[in-house]
Amino acid sequence: MASSDDKAQVYDRDVKDKGKDHKEDEKDDEGKGGFLDKVKDFIHDIGEKIEGAIGFGKPTADITTINIPHISLEKAELVVDVLIKNPNPVPIPLVDIDYLIASDGRKLISGLIPDAGTIRAHGEETVKIPVKLIFDDIKNTFDDIQPGSIIPYLIKVDLIVDVPVFGRLTLPLEKTGEIPIPYKPDIDIEKIKFETFSFEETVAVLHLKLENKNDFDLFLNALDYEVWLCDVSIGGAELSKSAKIEKTGISNIEVPITFRPKDLGSALWDMMRGKGTGYSIKGNINVDTPFGAMKLPISKEGGTTRLKKNKGDGNDDDDDEFNMGFALASTGLYEARARMEGLGPVVRPNAGDCSVARSTPIIPHRH
Repeated sequence: MASSDDKAQVYDRDVKDKGKDHKEDEKDDEGKGGFLDKVKDFIHDIGEKIEGAIGFGKPTADITTINIPHISLEKAELVVDVLIKNPNPVPIPLVDIDYLIASDGRKLISGLIPDAGTIRAHGEETVKIPVKLIFDDIKNTFDDIQPGSIIPYLIKVDLIVDVPVFGRLTLPLEKTGEIPIPYKPDIDIEKIKFETFSFEETVAVLHLKLENKNDFDLFLNALDYEVWLCDVSIGGAELSKSAKIEKTGISNIEVPITFRPKDLGSALWDMMRGKGTGYSIKGNINVDTPFGAMKLPISKEGGTTRLKKNKGDGNDDDDDEFNMGFALASTGLYEARARMEGLGPVVRPNAGDCSVARSTPIIPHRH
């Protein structure tokens, strides 16, 4: 039989063992808690060091230029260049571009460009915003905006970007400028000066009057046109020299033309009688302006001109020279007509008698 002392020893040993186990558990818990705290502190320190070393910042943007690559009587195409700088170590998406163009507080056009691209890390990009202004829409909406005028404009751009740490940001931009509402020039043929005059081929110089109805200068550098006399085309030509047409001003331009009088038919007989002859002219002029290059149409229908010089120009020698050639040409034309119609001898005018060429038709005598 075991003694009481033996039992006590057993109990004591169990208590000691339990106490020992409890202390070891507490020691393990303390060790685990310390490790987690150290991990947390390490991660926090690393995060601060990374954020301090790398850093995130807000992007910047600026409207650098507004170009007008194309402008005509119908529309103007603008391209707005926006420079965006990204200081962050990661690319940032350009979520939306919201733009508005106004004049004197009135909206001309607005639009939205979604998903406009990405700005590379630690880099910069020039984003191009294309805008089209339709002049008819503007003139129909605002009665006080007239063709030929220059109007001020304000362009507003909101760039919406998504930046880590900051989230979505809106970068507002503004820029002002001016844009023209072009108006086509008026054109007239004031007179025709002949260099050589013959039945088969005539070389002449057209004296054109161009009236600029715009509030800005036009610098002419090219012209193409075609001329009709009594609905008969006598050809066209291109301008070989430049000219300046001041704003709301008039310029006179000389352009060469070569044609065959015999192709004019009855129109020629009217011209030889000194009668006014209906003409039309159509074409285009290429001009430089303060707003860029333009190609403007020119046209005149239902005009009237004479194939003789005006006495008011004070150049009688040219007038006589013209009429002498014209009289000779008239004689040749009537001779040809007489032969075709089987008529008799032709009464020739005196080549120096301008009155014959001006007002008296050369009428062949019949047998």
